Amino acid sequence: METFASLMETFNGIVWGPPMMILLLGTGLFLTIGMRFRSITKIIYGFSQLFRKRGANTDDGDVSPFAALMMALSSTVGTGNIAGVAAAIAIGGPGAVFWMWVTAILGTATKYSEGVLAVRYREIDANGNRVGGPMYYIKNGLGPKWLWLAGAFALFGMIGALSTGNAVQANSIADALQSQYSFDPRWVAVVLSLLVGGVIFGGITRIGAVASRLVPFMAVLYISAALIVILANFGNVPAAFGLIFKGAFGAQEAGTGITIGLMMLAMQKGIARGLFSNEAGQGSAPIAHAAAQNNDPVNQGMIAMLGTVIDTLIICTLTALVILTSGVVGADCLASPAILEILESGSTPAGCEIGVPLTAAAFESTLVGFGAHIVTISLCIFAFTTIIGWSYYGERCTAFLFKEKSIPVFRVFWVVAVFASTFALAFETGEDNMVVATFWLIADSLTGLMALPNLIGLALLSPIVFKLTKDYFDKLKEANDGLIDQDDLPRGS
Repeated sequence: METFASLMETFNGIVWGPPMMILLLGTGLFLTIGMRFRSITKIIYGFSQLFRKRGANTDDGDVSPFAALMMALSSTVGTGNIAGVAAAIAIGGPGAVFWMWVTAILGTATKYSEGVLAVRYREIDANGNRVGGPMYYIKNGLGPKWLWLAGAFALFGMIGALSTGNAVQANSIADALQSQYSFDPRWVAVVLSLLVGGVIFGGITRIGAVASRLVPFMAVLYISAALIVILANFGNVPAAFGLIFKGAFGAQEAGTGITIGLMMLAMQKGIARGLFSNEAGQGSAPIAHAAAQNNDPVNQGMIAMLGTVIDTLIICTLTALVILTSGVVGADCLASPAILEILESGSTPAGCEIGVPLTAAAFESTLVGFGAHIVTISLCIFAFTTIIGWSYYGERCTAFLFKEKSIPVFRVFWVVAVFASTFALAFETGEDNMVVATFWLIADSLTGLMALPNLIGLALLSPIVFKLTKDYFDKLKEANDGLIDQDDLPRGS
């Protein structure tokens, strides 16, 4: 196990090296500028379009735009928001939060572009469903000579789904329930696999319906609890932001020195966790948005980018502030050279817990008696919705490679994988921490591999995104000025 973990750590370092960080942030910056910063200035407009009434007879698709966003959020709001943020802070220091913000801000343009292209280049499959995503907009937008890139994304997506959206989530649920309530992982495996199977065999309509109910409810509960903790420790908020900004650039806690190693560590973990959490640039969310009952690519793109705002700029930020203001993080684990020493020695001193235990301790410090329960329940439901959302992503990637006949087989395999990932926890030994850490390394690595072909596709298709965006908002301005009727706004192309 140690050898495999070491290999995965090396591979993860290659995948998330400087080239990937430059490509990810560079693409987001390029798209942001090319759109004239509308992905930032039009966030309020995006929220206004979320509940806009649409007739199913005039807009093709399988789920409402709201359900498409909730399904996308069901896949992004998960362990990354609870365990991932805690891991980023514990390993990369508080400065990792800053780089999560940068990834999210630039990611709004990336997520917007993904939503635009998903609707613009979607297809109707053999079952009559609207399907799309990076593999389709690469194939249909760039032409047959780029089919290999579309196939590469589908392959990485199919394999990555089993790690990012299945094994990590199922194992986290079992671990949380065992730690908090002493539930037997074997029984959790049975119940969880039955629940997952009951949802995903109903297809995208049932997945969207379940996500539309569970995600808003749990998001409101988690955000409310987080705000209570932060307000109770409001005096520590300025210091928390100070740690975030100093740590982002490798500033040492005690002086003015700059440590390049700490800055790179904060940047790497912040960007990796940010992408793992909000999936901007990864290419998974546009698979959901392609099924929306919306024929207007730009309008759905505006809705799509809200996922990054809600996931990272709101939920992840609140988790980080809960951890940093509650005082549960030991001084030896804040942004200082001690972090590098801890990683090299492999030891974990008191106050340097990684993942769910750190977040649970932060909530429990203020919400004594039920803070840890809120974290556990939130994680389980968020992880469950991630499992069902990612199952759709995985099956669409599989269908792209092996046609629609492969979908029933994939769904059966998905449920079996959920059962196996959960059941396996009952037989883990003293290497528990190494197993969990290795899961995160695999998920991080596969996230990066999925992002690469998608980012290439986005960059090459950016002129289409820019043109559709300009046409849409030019028409919107004319409508607001009374020069044209609102019904003449562009719908599709």
